[in-house]
Amino acid sequence: MNKHFRPPAQFHVKLRECGLDVAHILRRAALAPRLFEQARIQLTTEEFFAFWRAIGEVSADPAVGVRLGTENKTERFHASGLAALSAPSFGAAIDHLGRYKQLTCPEAVVQKKEDSEWQIQFHWLLAVDIEPFVLTEYCFAWVLNLGRHGSGQQIHPLRVELTQPRAHRRALERHFGCEVVCNAPNNAMVFAAEHASLPFITRNNELLELLAPQLDAELRKTTAQDTFVELVQAAIRQRLAGSRPAVDDIARELHLSPRTLQRRLQESGASFQRVLDDARHQMARYYLGNSILELNEAAYLLGYEDTNSFVRAFRTWEGIPPGAWRETHRINTQRDNSVLQP
Repeated sequence: MNKHFRPPAQFHVKLRECGLDVAHILRRAALAPRLFEQARIQLTTEEFFAFWRAIGEVSADPAVGVRLGTENKTERFHASGLAALSAPSFGAAIDHLGRYKQLTCPEAVVQKKEDSEWQIQFHWLLAVDIEPFVLTEYCFAWVLNLGRHGSGQQIHPLRVELTQPRAHRRALERHFGCEVVCNAPNNAMVFAAEHASLPFITRNNELLELLAPQLDAELRKTTAQDTFVELVQAAIRQRLAGSRPAVDDIARELHLSPRTLQRRLQESGASFQRVLDDARHQMARYYLGNSILELNEAAYLLGYEDTNSFVRAFRTWEGIPPGAWRETHRINTQRDNSVLQP
C-alpha cells in the first residue's frame, strides 16, 4: 500500500478550468506553493484532506466536487483509469480501479452486492478524520463519469448515500440524477445490480494487456515494501468487528506461528499489544468521526468488553472522553464546512 497520495501533476489545470485559484488553495492548505511543479507529488492523508478542504473553502460553488470529478478528456486519465476504461464492463472497471488504487494512495474501493443493488464505497485507510465533503462528491462523480464514458450511456445510480447533511443536496441530485440520502451510515453510491455487467464500448484488450503487467509489477513492488508492523495492523483492523483479535488469530491470518509473529514485531521495535492499541485508536477515531454509532456500539466493534473500558482507553489516547472528543470534532467539522452553505 502506498502511504501517500499522488495527485495527477496536471490536476491544477482542471482546478483552473473550474475557476479556482490554485495558489490560494495551496496557501489555505498550508502546502508548498510550487507543489504542482514538483516531479513527484506526494501528500500524507492529512495533507490530502487539507487540500480538498481548501478547495471547498475557496470555491464559490458548493458542488465543485462533481465538476472536478467529471472528465471526458481521456488523455488526462491516470494509467489506472485507462486500465479501467479498457475493461470489458463497468464492474470489471471498478475491480481494476480498486486493485490499482493501491499504487497511488492509501485508499480502498469497496464493493458490496446485495440482492438487486451494487454499492460502491471509498475507504481512506490511514484517515483519522472525516473526509472532506468535496472529496467524497468528487469520488462519486468520478465513478459515474467512468461508467458513462465507458458505456456510452447516460446511466444514473439508484441513490447516493452521505453520512453528513448537504445544503446543496438538490444540486447533487441534479448531477447524479437520483435521490441523495443524508445521515446515512456510510458514504456510498448505489447502482442497480445489473449495471455491474454493463458492457464498455471503450473495451481495449490490447491496451489492457499492455498496462496490466506494468501495473501489477509496480503493485507487487509496493506491497513488498509494506512494513511487517503495517501488515499486522491491517490484519487486526480487518478482524476488529465485535471481538478482540488474539496473537494466534493474527498469526494464523499471516501464515506464521505466534512465536514468529511476536519475534518479528519485537525486531521491528513493536509489540502485539501496542499494534493492537494503535489499530483500535485509529478505528475509534474513524467510528466516532464518521458514523452515528453510539459509544457502546463503537466499544463493541473495537472488541471491548464494556463501554467503560473503551472510555478509559480513549481518554488515555486523546486526553478526553470519547463523547467530548466527538462533540468537539462535530463542531469543528460544521465550522470547516460552513463555507459550503449556498
